[in-house]
Amino acid sequence: MFTQATLIEIFTIAAAAAIAWPLSRPLKAYFSAQLDKHYRYQLLDNLWTELRQLSFPLVWLVLQWITIAVTSEFEVRNQAQVIITSLLTAWIIISIATIVVANPFWSNLIAFSAWTIAALNILGILDQAIQILGNATFTLGTVTVSLLMLIQGVIALGILLWVATVTAHLAETRLKSSKSLSPSVQVLSIKIVRIVLGFLAFIIALSIVGVDLTALAVFGGAIGVGLGFGLQKIFANLVSGFILLLDKSIKPGDVIALPDYYGRVDSLGARYVSVTTRDGTEHLIPNEELITTRVENWSHSNQLLRLRQVVGVHYKSDIHQVMQICIEAAMETPRILHDPKPNCLLRGFGDSSVDFEMRYWIQDPMNGRANVTSDMLVRIWDKFKEHGIEIPYPQRDLHLRSSDIGKLEN
Repeated sequence: MFTQATLIEIFTIAAAAAIAWPLSRPLKAYFSAQLDKHYRYQLLDNLWTELRQLSFPLVWLVLQWITIAVTSEFEVRNQAQVIITSLLTAWIIISIATIVVANPFWSNLIAFSAWTIAALNILGILDQAIQILGNATFTLGTVTVSLLMLIQGVIALGILLWVATVTAHLAETRLKSSKSLSPSVQVLSIKIVRIVLGFLAFIIALSIVGVDLTALAVFGGAIGVGLGFGLQKIFANLVSGFILLLDKSIKPGDVIALPDYYGRVDSLGARYVSVTTRDGTEHLIPNEELITTRVENWSHSNQLLRLRQVVGVHYKSDIHQVMQICIEAAMETPRILHDPKPNCLLRGFGDSSVDFEMRYWIQDPMNGRANVTSDMLVRIWDKFKEHGIEIPYPQRDLHLRSSDIGKLEN
């Protein structure tokens, strides 16, 4: 500990830390400016916040790398500096990984890998470990694969997929904020961006580890044929989803009616459409079903929807007054439109009542139908009570013959 070489190393490490402290302030200010600039993006917001806190370790790490390069050039001992550099690198990688990787398993795996590499580097056996992994090979057809190649491929694919995910997230945020694009075009653009970026990440990762892509073409064609037969429904739903987005027949925010229920379209996925009913139940409908079956879209070309409601009154009532009262009640209901104007029609003469049909329009079907009908009927009820108009209930007249009466008396 107290040899001259050790004291020089400790002094060099302390000097690098002392120099890194003032140099990290401009970097911290830069990260703060980026944080204010990208406050709309949650992922970038977390990343810039973490980098701002790591400003000092980052500058210190760069200075340590420079110091190691200089000491290695002049053949000066730098074991302590290597230890500090390994620990700083592992610390920074783990700190950033906990922000950008939400999955606990992958986050812990990155932390374990970082500490393992740091420990091997500190012990001076990192090069030997890399050589052992490179010599451990096995053959897949005509391709020789080593454990080192697999590890490099997984790391490269993980990093590239993360970059693709972040890029797609930023693109999605930007596309959703664009007012010039319709909701269906936004969803379609986001899907295309995600698929293209994921495909590019996979191809680039294979190129990094040295896999011949021409040899992969034949193998990929065979896999494609097998997947085509085994995953017909999945591909049918995928293609149907693109068709729905292209023809704009169904888009987020539309209200659609199916045989058993109706609801609002929340999102269009690669395999299904999410429809939420008024009772809060979320239905995941396969895209193919919406293409091949009949679907009512209440808001495809416009938001107008006409509703109907039957109202019955007593035969003694003035039908002209009843029609006027029903129209007034509809006009006073908040969600019922005045243009087109509500209408009341005489529907027929029932067994116990004169039946009228109310026809009225709304322009917000996503807010429900039963509630606006209930509001209108309550107003009709109050007005009927006010004007003395009776709502009948079924009645039956019983006629007894004289012979039947005699039998009952006996």
